[in-house]
Amino acid sequence: MNNTVLTVELADRVATITFNRPEAYNALDVELAEAFRDACQRLAEDPQVKVVLLKGAGRAFMAGGDLNAMREAPVEALHQLIPPVHAAVELLTGMPKPVVAMVHGAAAGAGLSIALAADFVVAADSARLSFAYSDIAASGDGGISWTLPRLVGLRKALHIAMLGQPIAADQALQWGLISEVVPAEQLVVRAETLATQLAGRHTHALGQIKRLMRSSFEHPLTEQLQQEYDAFVDCARQPAFTQAVEGFFTKRGAK
Repeated sequence: MNNTVLTVELADRVATITFNRPEAYNALDVELAEAFRDACQRLAEDPQVKVVLLKGAGRAFMAGGDLNAMREAPVEALHQLIPPVHAAVELLTGMPKPVVAMVHGAAAGAGLSIALAADFVVAADSARLSFAYSDIAASGDGGISWTLPRLVGLRKALHIAMLGQPIAADQALQWGLISEVVPAEQLVVRAETLATQLAGRHTHALGQIKRLMRSSFEHPLTEQLQQEYDAFVDCARQPAFTQAVEGFFTKRGAK
């Protein structure tokens, strides 16, 4: 699943997607967007993959969409670029396995959209996040109008989006945009450790947790309670549940 603009590597049940246009700060062009969509589709369907880790090659996670492709015929370019990006975001948020984004350098525009679509975001202390769309007189894509207000609230989301000011990693952590901040030299180790930890947990349960949490904003409490009921019963039908419960009693009896 490798080509010149995107690579996918599988190790210890963790699939690492690397955006590989370092000379362009991994800016999304149509080729990269389509490769990203195709990789997400394959990984969502691959039972060997328990966790997906996103990262960028070179000096940035992703500096947004490639503006060179939009200069002469912007509308036509967006008709080609946005659909595969949106398909990839839907796959990332919908797949029943955790997604971790490892952010360094810039995560701007579409780069921020993709990072926020992940379930975990581990950022270097030198990372900078930026909405960026309003800087080019645009409104945003990649699900950012959905994720941003859910993460930080409507008032803060409007502030971030309309002013477009870069956000330092520490501030992003305080606002709930990211999960963790680590020194830049520890970023790779920490993100890979987190991904490995997640891959070692009960995959089916994690998938149900992800689905319940992500769908909870769309359901009234009564419906969400039913969703929880059904999901818990579904988990209890899995061999992993029985094994985990027996393991609990074995450990308690050994004390």
